[in-house]
Amino acid sequence: MTNYEHELQATIKEIAVPGKGILAADESSGTCQKRFDSAKIPCIDETRRQYRELFFTTPNISQFIAGIILYEETLYQKAGDAVNGTPFPEFLKKHNIVPGIKVDKGLVPFNDSEIEKATQGLDGLGERLEQYRKVGARFAKWRATYSITDTLPSDGLIQENSESLAKYALTCQQHGIVPIVEPEVLLDGSHTIERCQEVTEKVLHALFAALKKHDVKLEYTILKPSMVISGKNASNRAGIKEVAKRTVEVLKKTVPSTLPTINFLSGGQTPQEATQHLNEMHKLGSLPWNLSFSYARALQEPALKAWQGKQENVAAAQKEFYKRAKLNSLAALGKYDEEMEKQ
Repeated sequence: MTNYEHELQATIKEIAVPGKGILAADESSGTCQKRFDSAKIPCIDETRRQYRELFFTTPNISQFIAGIILYEETLYQKAGDAVNGTPFPEFLKKHNIVPGIKVDKGLVPFNDSEIEKATQGLDGLGERLEQYRKVGARFAKWRATYSITDTLPSDGLIQENSESLAKYALTCQQHGIVPIVEPEVLLDGSHTIERCQEVTEKVLHALFAALKKHDVKLEYTILKPSMVISGKNASNRAGIKEVAKRTVEVLKKTVPSTLPTINFLSGGQTPQEATQHLNEMHKLGSLPWNLSFSYARALQEPALKAWQGKQENVAAAQKEFYKRAKLNSLAALGKYDEEMEKQ
């Protein structure tokens, strides 16, 4: 660990900056396909490359974005001729953005369950991390998911995912890579916000117990949690203030102050909701960690609609992306105002 202490420290320092967040551009090809289908864009490696490039090359975006999580395909792709065909990690580094990489290998059924899924990818992780580090990745992400019902998630899945997240995080740190641990409590379902709070608290308690057990250094770790929020099919969904209040309550109960930064996932919220919720949390008094964002769709969706896969729309798409990044940057400082959406 000591060999990489300086590297880990430097990466955290560059990412845990008040008012800056992380762009999650690590959608799998399957997820990309769904998003491209909605805009009638063919999903091939070149269109995916062009899509990622429009975000990476948005002028002055490093004012608001400290790091970008890449999909493995993107890590090895290059920017177009307009920027001299520079490999993406190198391009990001030149523009003061830290390149990261999604390293889990996706979800598999847990204990023959039709609903619950565990995350795979620990086999050969150390070797993969070495390769990723050589081409410029400095942080990584591993996602675990939890479905909510009256009886789920099961204790077995919570334990399994917590162990995997902790083993992954330790392996990352041993290879000089800062880990993002992402325990996502899914928005699907009709559960109440109270049930979500109960589950989120249980999940985070188990995660931090596992991180401690495996001697993961929290000062070189990033938490990417979901917010405490009603199920998307709930009959009486909680408002912005309640989401913010309950989310901060859970974090204060479960997350040690030694963790430097919490970067929320947007998890099915609209772009505006994700911004409003983050902003509201900053109105609840001082917090022991940097509280920011690591959004995918909530940053990208307006840009995708503007782009439509057409070169002539790149500038318009970048304008949409810049706007959402700026609004979330303001929200990460508690300075967002809904009136700004109209500008």
